Amino acid sequence: MGKRLTHIATRTGDNGTTGLGNKIRVSKASAYMHAIGDTDELNSHIGLLLCEEMPADARELLIDIQHQLFNLGGELATPGMALLGDEALAQLDAALETFNAALPRLEEFILPAGTRAAAQAHVCRTVARRAERSVVALGAKDASLRAAPRQYLNRLSDLLFVLARTFNLWRADGSAGEEIYWKSERLARLRAAGN
Repeated sequence: MGKRLTHIATRTGDNGTTGLGNKIRVSKASAYMHAIGDTDELNSHIGLLLCEEMPADARELLIDIQHQLFNLGGELATPGMALLGDEALAQLDAALETFNAALPRLEEFILPAGTRAAAQAHVCRTVARRAERSVVALGAKDASLRAAPRQYLNRLSDLLFVLARTFNLWRADGSAGEEIYWKSERLARLRAAGN
């Protein structure tokens, strides 16, 4: 990567452009900047999520994810550079399997609500989906973009859904939490029938 930032207020972006890692200047409204900005916003929301109480293994995982999102953003900002490794995707796959195995089977759609940690994990999930859409749009314009950033964001949004469920069911004192199900007519009929 290029030089680290030493001056934050450079004023070079006053004309509505910004520089990529390869020294090319692009519009701040370009597909590059949408993808980079959405990834940065996701990382910031994960930072906010980390302010909440949660299981230690989830905390460690989210901190690792923040570092991987920096790699992902760096890869987007420097066309042709590969920073997001295969191990990053493998980590998400393993975490999905581990956390999902501990959850009960879903009866119906759940609402993006519950504890503050769960609600913030859902915010992270939706921002991850937006970042994924931005990366897909960038890939349609730049064929050299690797699949890894898109795949990482896709899997990460799934993991954030699983973590939101985990946070709703987890309590530091060991008591049982609960999920907030959508009040669907189908679920009401199933429950009334004793299923």
